[in-house]
Amino acid sequence: MSIKAVYKASPTSDSLSAARTAKYNRSVKVSEAGEFELIDKLASILKQGQKADPKLLVGIGDDCAAWRVGDQVLLATTDTMVAGVHFLPSAQLRDVGWKIVAVNVSDITAMGGIPNYGLITLGLPPGTPVGSVEELYEGINGACNAYNIVIAGGDVVRVEQFFVTLALTGEATVGESGQPALMTRAAAKPGDEIAITGYLGDSAAGLRVLAQGAPVGTNATLLIQAHVQPQPKVEAGQAAVKAGVRCGIDISDGLLQDVGRICRASNVGALLYADKIPLSPALKQTFPKDAIALATSGGEDYELALVAPHAVLEQLSNSAEIPITIVGKVVSEHPGKVRLLSADGRELDIALHGWDHLRQA
Repeated sequence: MSIKAVYKASPTSDSLSAARTAKYNRSVKVSEAGEFELIDKLASILKQGQKADPKLLVGIGDDCAAWRVGDQVLLATTDTMVAGVHFLPSAQLRDVGWKIVAVNVSDITAMGGIPNYGLITLGLPPGTPVGSVEELYEGINGACNAYNIVIAGGDVVRVEQFFVTLALTGEATVGESGQPALMTRAAAKPGDEIAITGYLGDSAAGLRVLAQGAPVGTNATLLIQAHVQPQPKVEAGQAAVKAGVRCGIDISDGLLQDVGRICRASNVGALLYADKIPLSPALKQTFPKDAIALATSGGEDYELALVAPHAVLEQLSNSAEIPITIVGKVVSEHPGKVRLLSADGRELDIALHGWDHLRQA
């Protein structure tokens, strides 16, 4: 998520039209096409001439790729953080190190997997102090120790702009029948409920505090901590998949946008209830007027959105003592669309719609 993500306006109909055109017009800039339209186009190129691989269970378009290796199902994901784009110039590199591990762990968690091995690529300007790289790795090591991950190798390259990339693997749970227990974006069904782990909006609020300062009289320490050191819900993801949840996503780009991805992958619609969305006391105290907008569109919370029948979610909450909040339901109407409703049933128009790495501000 960029340092501008919290304030990014929703794309206009004209820009969406341009994005669709970008599929066919190579002169269109990536900023006009947008991240997700570009991914769709690149995926279609990769599929040309490739034979279907029966070992590949989940390919492009989900939180992780998944494939069989013998009796195991392996997961893999990758993410990058670039200076000036994904973190402020004033950011502590120890926090950046923690976060690059956490965001990848969150992807593995979103499919109910267990993270294990990582490969790091560092892009370093020649003038980077060695001590700064050591600080980055102290953060990486702290997160790896917390989530039982081993960094097994990587690469270092010379660049103009500092960046760090982590590719992370994991394992999925395989039942006695030999079938993998995975949560994917394409398994939502009408009538399912949508549940959230934890609070939403704290990370986006923490970013705003770092960029603009906290309002007078507020204590924003918890919000800043939520932004710089997110805590992926690994145990919740594993408990969910064991309880029978088969649809989920981590909330990295905003609740509206990420639930929308489930809707598009599953060809369903969704209703979200604004008054049900869990907000922390710190968020409500610090940004009372913007709390719902930050919670639904701010991004980088790295909580889980879990989609399943009510009985499954109830069993998960009771048996595993996982704190979850029902915030909406899946419907057959308006496939691909997410509607945010007020307590009296009015549809709310939130100006912020999550983060897209390529769209123009």
